[in-house]
Amino acid sequence: MRNHFEVEIYSDSVPLTEAVLSSRIGDADGLLCLVTDPVTERVMEQAPRLKIISNHGVGYDNIDIAAATRRKIAVTNTPGVLTEATADFTWALLLAVARQVVAGDRVVRSGQFHGWDPLFMRGADIVGKTLGIIGAGRIGTAVAERAVGWKMSVLYLNRGRNEYLEQKLNARRVLLPELLSHSDFISIHLPLTPETRHFIGANELAQMKPTAYLINTARGAIIDEQALLKALQDNQIAGAALDVFEHEPALTPGLAELPNVVLAPHLGSATFETRDKMAEIAATNIIRYFQGKKPISIVNPEVLEP
Repeated sequence: MRNHFEVEIYSDSVPLTEAVLSSRIGDADGLLCLVTDPVTERVMEQAPRLKIISNHGVGYDNIDIAAATRRKIAVTNTPGVLTEATADFTWALLLAVARQVVAGDRVVRSGQFHGWDPLFMRGADIVGKTLGIIGAGRIGTAVAERAVGWKMSVLYLNRGRNEYLEQKLNARRVLLPELLSHSDFISIHLPLTPETRHFIGANELAQMKPTAYLINTARGAIIDEQALLKALQDNQIAGAALDVFEHEPALTPGLAELPNVVLAPHLGSATFETRDKMAEIAATNIIRYFQGKKPISIVNPEVLEP
């Protein structure tokens, strides 16, 4: 980007707050931000020259899209490139929680492993079980594809039909109650919107099997974390694996102490190749915009209309 623009970099390890971003955005013509940066209307008000916000991530719930659109500010993201890495990590979490990989690691490291025992740390089989996909977009579809090797049945919830899943995997599109009550593993792949906030709460958790596991690599606030904590404490469900959190990076008190939950620090897209490609796309979106070209990906294309 320095080949094209004067660039100011925020290099502090502490995540940006709205106040800090507002105080520093000043005369910027473009902003390349992370999914943790709150690009609110207040921030935009402090940047009268701002023309493009390039998000380093596929989700953009950190940006006030309506405010940006009113101001004719283009908003871009990085879809597609992180699909496979996130799907892989979803399966890493699923396997870890089902087979007690993290708990077993703690046992060995603490010197509590005293030899093989047929009843010790038993987990759940995966082969032949039912996988429920909530949100069958790019990532949800990729997660479902990986279920083939485990000979799983696939149920999915989506606004529209995913004909690929139905034809290739014999998946069934169902309503939420059926997905919750029939799935052994439920994986969330929704964007965070006002409609999906707390999409999974106490009522939904109560509909799950007591032997079922919940996996979330989307956005933390899609799950009511307090309700999930109680469900896990009461063994209402078998376990959960979370890569994202409702008040990220903070955890709901009590969650970290539970033995039936696996916690990861937002690693879904964290491979060398994927994160580098995300950065490249985010930078290229800004470069193309100021060259008068259409960005690689744009969330609000109407702002480019004359």
